[in-house]
Amino acid sequence: MNLLNLLRPLGISSLSPMQVNAVEAIRQNTHVVLLAPTGTGKTLSFLLPLLEQVSQEDELPQSLILSPTRELATQTYNVLCKMNTGLRVSCVHGGRPAMEEHRQMASSRPQVIIGTPGRILDHIGKGNFSTSHIRRLVIDEFDKMLELKFQDELNDIIRQLPCISGCVLVSATDAADIRHFPPFERQHPVTLNYLGHDETSLPDSIRHYFVHSPLKDKLDTLSQLLRTFNGEPAVVFVNFREAVERVGAFLKGQGFTCALFHGGLEQEERDRALYLFMGSAANVLVSTDLSARGLDMRTLRHVVHYHLPLRQEDYLHRCGRTGRWEDEGEAFLILGPDESLPDYPHVTFTEFQLQPPFPAPRRPEWVTLYIGKGKRDKISRGDVVGFLCKQGGAKADDIGRIDVKERYTYVSVRRHCSRQIMLQCANEKIKKQRTRIEEVGERA
Repeated sequence: MNLLNLLRPLGISSLSPMQVNAVEAIRQNTHVVLLAPTGTGKTLSFLLPLLEQVSQEDELPQSLILSPTRELATQTYNVLCKMNTGLRVSCVHGGRPAMEEHRQMASSRPQVIIGTPGRILDHIGKGNFSTSHIRRLVIDEFDKMLELKFQDELNDIIRQLPCISGCVLVSATDAADIRHFPPFERQHPVTLNYLGHDETSLPDSIRHYFVHSPLKDKLDTLSQLLRTFNGEPAVVFVNFREAVERVGAFLKGQGFTCALFHGGLEQEERDRALYLFMGSAANVLVSTDLSARGLDMRTLRHVVHYHLPLRQEDYLHRCGRTGRWEDEGEAFLILGPDESLPDYPHVTFTEFQLQPPFPAPRRPEWVTLYIGKGKRDKISRGDVVGFLCKQGGAKADDIGRIDVKERYTYVSVRRHCSRQIMLQCANEKIKKQRTRIEEVGERA
């Protein structure tokens, strides 16, 4: 596979020194541990050499990538799909019927499988895919796996992979359990450590601010702060699910277009929230720490900590959503009258003064449309573009992010032409199939 051809669809022209070294280490060694801060491009570091080791001719699964959360599994899957490798890939995780995933795997015969530990074990136990040809295993975000108590599931999976010839373990912290990981007991791994002496350090591209709230209830201060961003996307982190709902309801009442994200939502609701935000149809995402890993949005500049992080590591991972790939980012801590500034090593906070007047919240330039056909109906991204341009009268630059799901598709279009597109596409056919098309709204 040509490296530049794989990177071009991602908008990347070259790899960082860390990525170059990691790719070479994984190519040449059986077991590799990659330790690097969040936001440094670890996903590409293991995907590129992994893809070189997958045979197009072999129709059985050859590589397995384990992710601690559904969102991270989906993120890795999306990156892999964008690279246009020609390989067949499946992504499996909780929150949707396992039987549907089984049918999809039986139909597509994946050569690479990405999934969460529980769902992977379920499919292995039911014999839904063969493990006899899986030779490469990647465990992404190993420290998060430990935090979520997945050790037993990981060990069970490894015991059922008889032909593993190499393992890549990726982590943002140097967890002591890495040394006792079963495959490494027989052969020590090569370790690439890019964490530095202090694993809590963040890129210099992120600036850190604190904002004083005169009231214990910080909602008004949050609203004023978000207004200073002039509609640029921002993630607002809170510590509890109930707080997501409360903060989100307040911001919507203030006129912000925001999406809500937490573990109590159904998977389809979580998918919709992330797509609204990442497709630029919502410019504020209110979230628990669930999105502190797995959300990769190159244009995200602002991270707001409405609640102070419970742990120092949480601050690291929250802030890691911005300042990625050497882009600039800003992190804001909102401090109530009884709260003090945390003492984080190598983080210098500057006070951010809120100065009125504050502009009204801006509406996003994009909206998200739902199309009631997906992969199951043999729909591709190209089919969606053709449908919207031919039937809907859209121009190519009126169409943004496209996410083709199993049964439906999300697509971002510019707000000014969204009504025209929906009117002209109503009752029209995509790939000779009638479908429903409608705007995806924020969850009430």
